[in-house]
Amino acid sequence: MHVAIGLVVLVASAAALAALARRFGVSEPLVLTVAGVAASYLPFVPEIHPDPEIILLGLLPPLLYTAAIRTSLVDFRANLRTIASLSVGLVLFSTFAVATVVWLLLPVPFAVAVALGAVVAPPDAVAATAVARRIGMPRQIVTILEDESLFNDATALVALRTAIAASAGTVSVWQAGGDFLLAAGGGAAVGVVVAYLLALLRRRITDPVLDTTLSFLAPFAAYLPAEGIHASGVIAVVTCGMILGHGAPVWQSAASRIAERTNWRTIQFILESSVFVIIGLQVRAILEGAWSSGLDHGTLVVAAIGVLLATMLARPLWIFPWSLLIRRLGRHTGGVPARHSVVVSWAGMRGVVTLAAVLLLPEDTPQLPVLKLLALVVVAGTLLLQGTSLPWLVRLLRLRGPSRAENALQKANLLQQATTAGLTELDKWITPETPASVVDSLRDRVTWKTNAAWERLGRSESELATPTAEYRRLRLEMLRAERETVLRVRDSGGADYEILQYVLSRLDLEESMIDRYDETEEEPREPLAAPRAGDTCAHLESAPLIVDPAGPDVCAECLDEGLSWVHLRMCLSCKHIACCDSSIGNHATKHYGSTGHPVMRSVEPGEAWRWCYVDELLG
Repeated sequence: MHVAIGLVVLVASAAALAALARRFGVSEPLVLTVAGVAASYLPFVPEIHPDPEIILLGLLPPLLYTAAIRTSLVDFRANLRTIASLSVGLVLFSTFAVATVVWLLLPVPFAVAVALGAVVAPPDAVAATAVARRIGMPRQIVTILEDESLFNDATALVALRTAIAASAGTVSVWQAGGDFLLAAGGGAAVGVVVAYLLALLRRRITDPVLDTTLSFLAPFAAYLPAEGIHASGVIAVVTCGMILGHGAPVWQSAASRIAERTNWRTIQFILESSVFVIIGLQVRAILEGAWSSGLDHGTLVVAAIGVLLATMLARPLWIFPWSLLIRRLGRHTGGVPARHSVVVSWAGMRGVVTLAAVLLLPEDTPQLPVLKLLALVVVAGTLLLQGTSLPWLVRLLRLRGPSRAENALQKANLLQQATTAGLTELDKWITPETPASVVDSLRDRVTWKTNAAWERLGRSESELATPTAEYRRLRLEMLRAERETVLRVRDSGGADYEILQYVLSRLDLEESMIDRYDETEEEPREPLAAPRAGDTCAHLESAPLIVDPAGPDVCAECLDEGLSWVHLRMCLSCKHIACCDSSIGNHATKHYGSTGHPVMRSVEPGEAWRWCYVDELLG
């Protein structure tokens, strides 16, 4: 009962603290860790001594898996050289840099110093992701940090096991190299095999409940066999998760993907929040153990500062020369811009892996309480110094992630392409027996969805109520009334429970399908930027970027017909202004149909996007 109550309090407290951190825009890992530290000094809070196997087996695989299934294989391949350098080269460099400092400052064998270096070497995927989500870094930086954090754990754990064996005098250099190759290659092989076995099962499962259950088993199905053959369970889980995430749109049903996404987001939130509280709860016991270890307190403080500095400085000392070498060799592919390198070099927060790895050290390790304290100092120090200053550094370098406007532009462009493909396929399958009302309903639905995305690009202050926004508002009010009626029938006992549940589930499904505004929509709009290089065509290249309109910003056709427009576009060939596809008149598209002029541009304030009707591309 005490254990159950403790778990409930832990999860509830962690969730509440994480919610507060998000509410006030501060670092979640730091807030949770500090709260754990404060709680560790309360007299009624018991000491926590987590079993390392529980952390490595119970927490690490699901945390890695939930990050891996959202990792892009395309982006991973594009940054493979950088990720490999960080997850292997940097981890080993950091391991031996820290080991040298520990060996010089503390009375421990070099193998033990290497073991501590391996403990603190890998940055944490959880901490990196939490900070990246909060401050909105450029996507390339986020990709590098997340992918690096997924793979560097394997390097660190192999180095740790090798150092522990070396301290016992039972390993050679050749054996260490062989262990590393087995860990990497074996883990990847197990991950691939498990992923494709699970994919075969998923192709035959249509029940979202069964598919989600299979998803919960996936990280452990990859981790356990890999560890059983002394390969890297971490690499197996990450490989399996990346393959399953990449193939999910083909292997899973839509309902299964939605259920999996929701469930894993919940699991990730609970585990991430709990892990950092657990880190803080260990502070008191670790401090007391190190303080009474018999080591001179001055030496202890110097060692803590030295290890923290060595851990933080090893990262830029590796990244900057490597980036310079890549640029000197002319190999720009796989490298990162100089300003990005600065941010990557400073984003080295430690977390759950360091917490688990230090507990793997044998009980007879020399100065074990001191080593635990040094690992704790690295975790707390990097979260405090790097985690809190990283947003300031990003702003100083004037880096930013894709703006809300850029994201909205890409969404609208991609939805337009998908809608065009869907309508083309619809035309192929229409038969003489197909009711016209069905065809019209299908066309209206996909067109409405696409128009909703375009409307988000140019909502003016005087016209907040676009057609799709009004549809959402009115249909949600209708659904609310429908649900209240069903609930009154339920409360009066006027229908069987199964029938009630069926009707309520249908209402819930429709409500979930209604395209709502993103949360960021209520924030100020930003000027729209041009799309990425490569999204162009001959018509966009030959069309001018800016032309002065021939007349006022009005749709003359709408005025003649007594209609209202939503947004306006201007033809870049003849300067004619007409209303967009979301408007009732749809005069911009009609203008293209009658003249063949290929490119029109938005004339809404703050917008600079152009649209080619011929190639259906954004510019």
